[in-house]
Amino acid sequence: MINQIKGLHHVTSLASDARENNAFFTNVLGLRRIKKTVNFDAPDVYHLYYGDEEGSPGTVMTYFPFPNAARGARGIGEVGRTAFSIPTGSAKAWLDRFATFDMKGMTQDARFGQTRVLFDGPDGDQFALVESDDDRTPWTGNGVSAEMGIRGFHSADMRLKDAGVSGELLQFMGYEKLDTQDNVTRFIVPGGNDANLIDIEELPSADNASQGAGSVHHIAFAVENRARQLEVREALLDTGYQVTPVIDRDYFYAIYFRTPGGVLFEVATNEPGFNRDEDTAHLGEALKLPSRHEHLRTRLEGLLQPLGN
Repeated sequence: MINQIKGLHHVTSLASDARENNAFFTNVLGLRRIKKTVNFDAPDVYHLYYGDEEGSPGTVMTYFPFPNAARGARGIGEVGRTAFSIPTGSAKAWLDRFATFDMKGMTQDARFGQTRVLFDGPDGDQFALVESDDDRTPWTGNGVSAEMGIRGFHSADMRLKDAGVSGELLQFMGYEKLDTQDNVTRFIVPGGNDANLIDIEELPSADNASQGAGSVHHIAFAVENRARQLEVREALLDTGYQVTPVIDRDYFYAIYFRTPGGVLFEVATNEPGFNRDEDTAHLGEALKLPSRHEHLRTRLEGLLQPLGN
């Protein structure tokens, strides 16, 4: 078992419209756009990051908005729902707010004793706001007060045909079984960050998911630095997983591997952070390009869709 992983780092999904995606996360959910850059492998597509003031690990939702992308199909082999943490007692305020935006898929339930507000994003992305005692400082604005503001990730749901092997993988990664409710098993990283929960939803008769707009592309787990990341990589290789070499993503270093259930995992470093090329007061304002794409700036600035605020 390894002990370097501290919880979630970020979740990356696919979208069909950059401007709509930006408006949803900033104007509706009240998150901060902390980086406006491009897909390393397809620089004519944005890579947009949203989170708290600094883009702290465990708060960052990221998107590749491929223009006019077809929607994905929900099913097994994917992260099906991403959950954010909100203060205890604030669900009603969010329900009232969402009613003014004609939010799709909105309902309220409880899981493991915690109140949840369920809702869909612009591309049918599935989210939850979960009431919890969470003292992280939210980003506030666009009508979202500190008393209701999103604190960061609460958890993520993996939808799988069989929870067994992927549950063993999570335990190898330092997670422990916390509880089971119906067909959902919750895992936690003891002593991790505040985004330290994963729920596995077992759906033995469901169809396979297919990726498209609204689908999670990958889920990333946090390690402190590159040294800890290399330790994790070596342990995964020794266990038989096919793990990529370390890839420099400008704001973190990343390794990737596919899980037995089909979900793409990333292990990302907390260093160097999102203020490496912008000061904190101006995160997410300018278009930042990887050095290998800087020569394309003029063409990309004319091609990429204006985002608005």
